[in-house]
Amino acid sequence: QVRVLESGGDLVQAGGSLRLSCSTSGLTFANYHMGWFRQTPGKEREGVSCISWTGGTTYYTDSVKGRFTISRDNAKKTLYLQMDNLKPEDTAMYFCAAEQRSTEWLGCRTSFHYWGQGTQVTVSS
Repeated sequence: QVRVLESGGDLVQAGGSLRLSCSTSGLTFANYHMGWFRQTPGKEREGVSCISWTGGTTYYTDSVKGRFTISRDNAKKTLYLQMDNLKPEDTAMYFCAAEQRSTEWLGCRTSFHYWGQGTQVTVSS
């Protein structure tokens, strides 16, 4: 059974930093594209940052470029999102997603199949 579990969400002041983690089980992590998405009530889910199965290609939505960094540790089967200089508009539930490498890589438009339950990030002004 595939499991995707996010952690690291918290309440932080604007300008602060957080690191989200996404641990996985039941899949061969190294063979999966991975991504971070976020959603706030009443809004569509947004692709924040995604990384190809090789780790060689990454995608960032414009609003987080220069502030967020996605990385993966295949040995630990874990995906990370380092978030610096956080802004109130970054407040959202953050979700981790996984998709096998045979699926066409389209950045965060990749058709991700496995999703976690989310971790809440709240940035106060």
